[in-house]
Amino acid sequence: MTEQKQSFGPVMLDIAGVVLTPEEREVINHPNTGAVILFSRNYENPQQITQLINAIRQARQGDILIAVDQEGGRVQRFQTGFTRLPPAARYENEPEIAEIAGWLMATELLAVGVDFSFAPVLDVDCGVSDIIGNRSFSRNAKKATELANEFRRGMRRAGMAATGKHFPGHGAVALDSHLTLPIDSRPFSAINEQDMQPFRQLISEGLEAIMPAHVLYSQVDAQPAGFSTFWMQTVLRGELGFDGVIFSDDLSMEGAAGVGDFPARAALALNAGCDMVLVCNHPRAAQEVLDALPIADNPARERRLQTMRGHFNGNIEALHTSKMWQQAAFLVRDFAQRNS
Repeated sequence: MTEQKQSFGPVMLDIAGVVLTPEEREVINHPNTGAVILFSRNYENPQQITQLINAIRQARQGDILIAVDQEGGRVQRFQTGFTRLPPAARYENEPEIAEIAGWLMATELLAVGVDFSFAPVLDVDCGVSDIIGNRSFSRNAKKATELANEFRRGMRRAGMAATGKHFPGHGAVALDSHLTLPIDSRPFSAINEQDMQPFRQLISEGLEAIMPAHVLYSQVDAQPAGFSTFWMQTVLRGELGFDGVIFSDDLSMEGAAGVGDFPARAALALNAGCDMVLVCNHPRAAQEVLDALPIADNPARERRLQTMRGHFNGNIEALHTSKMWQQAAFLVRDFAQRNS
């Protein structure tokens, strides 16, 4: 009798180093595992990361997604052997480069086996947030929307789904949600008019995934956005008509700590409407969440997560011989140098 292939579970977790341990192989094959996110500590060079990704896929007796944060600027986990991308804010100087950079980022990751990067950032910079800052495409909502859309078009041309973050907008709070729970006290009308512009536009053009912010919008709801049925269901699914994947931000961040222990955080995020929760840099907590969540098929989640699969394009060596990659890499490197 053939063993049934496991579908995507609702948990994204991480691993410790550049090779898999036997314990990590077991965790990856847990029925509730659905994805692995890679960090700088997992990366040495393109050949090594390709082997690691192959090992992760082999450890899973079923579907699994591989993700990374590869925005550019100060958030680029893979560097040696990859084109160094400028911060998003730089593209305002030459908007036509944004689409090329999106394609370049995506095609290099696909060549080593990564399904998707958590990009683009759709936050509108309000001049107060160090954690967002130049990760935002612009302080102007209209311009941020246009540039993010160009970057996303490049990703799509390469064969990669996009994840807009951090809904409904992280750019108006000074505090870092990795370290504390930021509070945005603006009314819904102000957030809707400015911060949600990029999300609204990209959703209308088929954005595949969204990551909500670990931010409390105190005039709107009592829960941070990623744990809020109002933000996830009423606004995102209802008013904006979003039918893509909702990834929680990392449940290990302090911005998530106020809602309970790790299993409670995961349950609240999933009940609010997230399809997949991230538990990073905390193996014990990841195991607790995997064991605490019910094991159940979810056809809607499965359908959405299938859209995040990368359309792979050979290997990195073959990519580097292509004229398209050589031209794109030259343009982006020249642009980054001129705008450093």
